[in-house]
Amino acid sequence: MSIETTKKSLARWHEMLNNRDMAILDELLAEDVVFRSPVAFNPYPGKQVVTFILTNVIQIFENFTYHREFYSEDGLNVVLEFSANVGEKKLKGIDMIQFNQHGQIVDFEVMLRPKSGLEALAAKMGERFAKYQPQ
Repeated sequence: MSIETTKKSLARWHEMLNNRDMAILDELLAEDVVFRSPVAFNPYPGKQVVTFILTNVIQIFENFTYHREFYSEDGLNVVLEFSANVGEKKLKGIDMIQFNQHGQIVDFEVMLRPKSGLEALAAKMGERFAKYQPQ
């Protein structure tokens, strides 16, 4: 596994967001991917629920922009700093993404601030999760 594999996957991630082509998630997410939410204590395991979460978050976020990228020495971990709005609320955060040797995401953790932005996102995602029906 080289950092090049991770960089290729990250390029696909940015392409997905720029084109709003969430179908790319299917190739980027490992089957056993885990999502660690800034709102919920327990992680969400599995490709289906993680696809649901990421697809909905990108619809909720407005003015979403990545600012900086940081790579671990082994090339398997990336931290992406971002900013966005949820309605009137501004927020900043980081995505901490771990990749496997095949360039697939196995762990995705999000941290957000300030509390007002986190609460706005939690309310919007709560509405969408209420309608979520796993297949």
